[in-house]
Amino acid sequence: MQPVQPLPFPPLAARAAGLSESEVRALFSVASRPDVVSLAGGMPDVRILPAEHVAEIVARVVRRELGRALQYCGGAGLPETREAAAELMAMEGIHADPGNVLITAGGQQALDTVAKVFLDPGDRVVVEGPSYVGAISAFSAYEPRFLAVGMDDDGMIVEDLAELFAGGVRPKFVYTVPSFSNPAGVTMSYTRRLRLISLCREHGVPIVEDNPYGMLRFEGEPLPTLHSLDPENVVYIGSASKVFAPGFRVGWTTARPGLFERLLVAKEAEDLCSSAFGQLTVAAYVRSEHFAPNLAGYLALYRERRDAMLAALEAHFPEGATWTRPRGGFYVWAGLPDGLDAKALLPEAVERRVAYVPGTAFYPDGRGRDRMRLSFCYPTVGEIHEGVRRLGELLCEQTGEAASEAASA
Repeated sequence: MQPVQPLPFPPLAARAAGLSESEVRALFSVASRPDVVSLAGGMPDVRILPAEHVAEIVARVVRRELGRALQYCGGAGLPETREAAAELMAMEGIHADPGNVLITAGGQQALDTVAKVFLDPGDRVVVEGPSYVGAISAFSAYEPRFLAVGMDDDGMIVEDLAELFAGGVRPKFVYTVPSFSNPAGVTMSYTRRLRLISLCREHGVPIVEDNPYGMLRFEGEPLPTLHSLDPENVVYIGSASKVFAPGFRVGWTTARPGLFERLLVAKEAEDLCSSAFGQLTVAAYVRSEHFAPNLAGYLALYRERRDAMLAALEAHFPEGATWTRPRGGFYVWAGLPDGLDAKALLPEAVERRVAYVPGTAFYPDGRGRDRMRLSFCYPTVGEIHEGVRRLGELLCEQTGEAASEAASA
């Protein structure tokens, strides 16, 4: 028998050539090793959810709704899930009609669907610098030209965006994570929210607001969502992943009538419908007596871990390092002393059994080599202290500063 000759690689769409593995996904196999303290993954710590609560909800769905749970459903989502999403948004001041809520497979599918509806190859899209790596990946599939607007402790520097507009730039949309951003952990100030709304209204540019962390506030007063300030011009994306569990893959988007229908058609082409079982489970949980106390448990846990990370950074990072001080969410954004390269140092960090995400993952143009994202959501307080200690020891060696000096500073 003649050996089978391998087929030539089939021709692919031009857009496929630009798709590459994200730095976050590439880290997972390493970061999941039991001997590695992972400060990399932005995973909610579902280990604290009482098993009996989840089992009760799942059993309720199976007992009462098995026929629906195992069946196809409408592409926009089940009525009770759309209503539950609207109820969660109402907790943040958004008055959304459940009829204009589209259920998606997590917020990530919503990002892809929005990009599919808005973007043609070569279109400009504004993102924050740094910006969520999953959004950059989703948008990249549609071949846009990225414009990154810088951030500081008050979020996107909206006046820099105003300068782009003044220069004639008209992006298809502006993408932002205004509350406890991923990766920077900062929150857009109220003044900047108003300025962003006004500026984009003036120039006819829609805003895509991604808000998975808005309900994870540890301190300070809540700020209005962009959608609540301008529901006509803001496409809102939410998710149950951070306030319940990502395994059910339930997110949503809401937009004004007309645009909503376009999003629905595009989403139906991707998956016909989202998992009915996941939708029913999330809706039942959000409306159960367990939701509020378990969310409070998440907040207390993440606040404690945030505090542990900030204390460990103070104790172990060398002089010249900087970091944000988030008031909620999952992340600290750290800047390295002059001359250090977070991407180049990562293999050595993994050798020392600690992992992080280099800042380059969060810029469309590869900037951010002097930055790293540190996640405090999943590791325990002890693991946070040990992971930051290992990382600080490496950085101190690179700067020539004794680790003991950094610890005593």
